[in-house]
Amino acid sequence: MHLWTAQDIRSRADARAFNTVYSAVDVYRRTGALVDGAALDPPDLPAALRAPGDDDRHTAYDGSVDGNLGPSVWGAQRTAGPGSPVLAVRINMSPELHTLDRLDVIVTVASLIALGAAVPVAVYGAGLLARRLRRVSETAGRISAGDLDARTGPTGGRDEVADIATAVDLMADSLGRRLGAERRFTADVAHELRTPVGGLIAAVDLLPPGETEDLLRDRVRDLRGLVEDLLEISRLDAGAEQPVRARVPLGAVVAEAVARTGLDVEVTVEGGSSGDGEGAADGDGMADGEGSGYVETDPRRLERIVGNLVVNAHRHGAAPVTVAVTGRTVVVRDHGPGFPADLLLHGPRRFHTGSRERGSGHGLGLTIAFGQARLLGAGLRLDNAPDGGAVATLSLPPD
Repeated sequence: MHLWTAQDIRSRADARAFNTVYSAVDVYRRTGALVDGAALDPPDLPAALRAPGDDDRHTAYDGSVDGNLGPSVWGAQRTAGPGSPVLAVRINMSPELHTLDRLDVIVTVASLIALGAAVPVAVYGAGLLARRLRRVSETAGRISAGDLDARTGPTGGRDEVADIATAVDLMADSLGRRLGAERRFTADVAHELRTPVGGLIAAVDLLPPGETEDLLRDRVRDLRGLVEDLLEISRLDAGAEQPVRARVPLGAVVAEAVARTGLDVEVTVEGGSSGDGEGAADGDGMADGEGSGYVETDPRRLERIVGNLVVNAHRHGAAPVTVAVTGRTVVVRDHGPGFPADLLLHGPRRFHTGSRERGSGHGLGLTIAFGQARLLGAGLRLDNAPDGGAVATLSLPPD
């Protein structure tokens, strides 16, 4: 606006100078009188207006300030052709420029007032939008963490944010229905298999001793273990499990859990002894918890977690398998191919082992371990060691 107004002032002053010179020259030629402030060859006339030798009218801008006269526009024309005196008039632009200065002040003040009124409104609007987006983000984070009951609900608008919130809630509903169907299927299968598996166990006991009886007994034992795992998962899904806490020595509980597996595992307790053999510590007192701290936890569930991690390491990894107890942390490591990327990214899924090189299995061991860890308030993290092998780290919460 400033530039446009300044250009307009300059154009109007130029037109006034041109017209004034026309009138003054006409009067001078007819009467010899100087009117409208005209002068002949004024000393401060710009050099550009002295040079032309034609009889045309010319104008020029003079930005100098002379006394009360500010920037001006000169108009000039020779009175009687080439070589004759130059009649010139000076149009002072100071009043118009003063008006321009006032306009600048008014525009500046108006802009500041408008800015002062607009900024709080814009900040409030942006903050409201940010709060709505943050609410949707928090809901998505809770759903990602496993809370499928989390919902954003109405966000107070009918815009893109509301569409995103509705989409997140619909996604949670769909995931909840699918997970519920999966959990119901697991529970139904487990309960339906209990009776026939019990009948198989009774029937196997009636078989005569021999190779066939041993083979059937092994298969039935595996089937019973699968059914028990399914029942345990269904109870964890239903929230029917409650920990029974007691103050126990962590090292001793871990050593006992490893010993129950009957597998070759090296157990190390920080500040205690090491065990090397079939899940048993040596006789230096580690089994009694010497050198290990006491924790408040459910020892049966802790043994279940450690046992599943050890069995998983032997089943899908490679020897040597080690268990290290440090403070309130238990680390189970093997030296096999490591956890597959899909398992590290999405966590364990029932009936899914992750990759062929991890070997066979129904994928329930890690699922149960994670479920029991959540019940204890413990953290269970899966990683791959830099030099190869899978690493499972169980971190018990503070008492």
